[in-house]
Amino acid sequence: MLHSAVRAIGLCLAIAASSAHADVVTDWNTIAIAVMKAGKITGNPWSRAMAMVHVAMADSITSVQGKYTLYVAKGPAAPGASAEAAAVAAARQILIQIVPSQKAMIDEAYTAALKAISDGAAKTEGMALGERVAAAVIADRAADGTNVPETYRPVTSPGVWIPTTLPIAPQYAKAKPWVLTGADQFRPGPPPALSSPAYARDYNEVKTLGGTKSTARTAEQTQAVKFWTQGNISPAWFEAARQLSAAKGLTLAENARLFALLGMGIANTFIADWDAKFTHNFWRPITAIRNGDNDGNDATERDAGWVPLNATPMHPEYPSQAAIIAGVSVGILEAVFGPKPAIPFTVTDRVDAKLTRKFKSIAELSEEHKDVRVWGGIHFRNSLEVGRDMGLKIADFLVENSLKPAR
Repeated sequence: MLHSAVRAIGLCLAIAASSAHADVVTDWNTIAIAVMKAGKITGNPWSRAMAMVHVAMADSITSVQGKYTLYVAKGPAAPGASAEAAAVAAARQILIQIVPSQKAMIDEAYTAALKAISDGAAKTEGMALGERVAAAVIADRAADGTNVPETYRPVTSPGVWIPTTLPIAPQYAKAKPWVLTGADQFRPGPPPALSSPAYARDYNEVKTLGGTKSTARTAEQTQAVKFWTQGNISPAWFEAARQLSAAKGLTLAENARLFALLGMGIANTFIADWDAKFTHNFWRPITAIRNGDNDGNDATERDAGWVPLNATPMHPEYPSQAAIIAGVSVGILEAVFGPKPAIPFTVTDRVDAKLTRKFKSIAELSEEHKDVRVWGGIHFRNSLEVGRDMGLKIADFLVENSLKPAR
């Protein structure tokens, strides 16, 4: 298992090295994703870990180069240290703390990374700096509320989500976000009333396109739904960021900032979304469509046997997690690369590397990210639009209030 995992990391780094602009930030982005896959870290803990890794690398590099403001690191600047050694050491410390089961794999990658850095005082100082910064990030997130258990008591009435099992992580509704003032800072208003034309429109769209027996959904749309499993959603945006970075030739410091913003943004989507989901507690299409005769809307016809193409997640529908991720990622990437960067890129399936999807721009990726949740039968259109708007607001706030260019 270890050797196959290390080979996977080696292959990822070989691919990254083929770009003239690969550096330790993009390398350790790839390594972190591989390590967490090996450690079976997914969902909310995955996004938290990625934010911690990249914030630690960004603060380590900034402590050396001073080009941006720090997030959490304290202490004097270290202009004589190796920024690369500091970033590598910081990433290693975070990953070992979060995925201790993969220590051998992490250390294998760490040893390989250090071999590329010249020995000497700068390297030694950089390694010590990275470890200190990682410890500061770990301390900052130690009481972030992501592991506090909470009892959830559902109610049962039309429009309300009715779980069959306990939700996977309702405690994220009370977790400490990155930079934001609170989980509820961008909480949206309620979804459309069940009696409204907007609800009927969304109901009938997902009923027509999202069922297993849909004849309106195209073969290409079905293929897209199957590709965009939960495991591909967030890594795809990091993959897009790596390819955009290579095309634009970002520096080490610029990459550190980009990936830290993207990591914090995606982590915030879980926190903000869980706050909104468990505030509004809106039902999923499968419940709505099987109870279409109880919603008080004459334009929604019940189908008691309707089944969505995607498996329905065990948490409320509104707003869409995938759409918030799309919004925050687009917002951050456009803040760095300019409005609507039309650079083609490819995203790869996390399980089968032979499966890929190609896009002409991040806008095209964003649209498919949203649409597949309707085509897969697990979200209403309004939830996607509201979610994307939330993500854009989170991105704007992060960019305006953290990791700013030093004056």
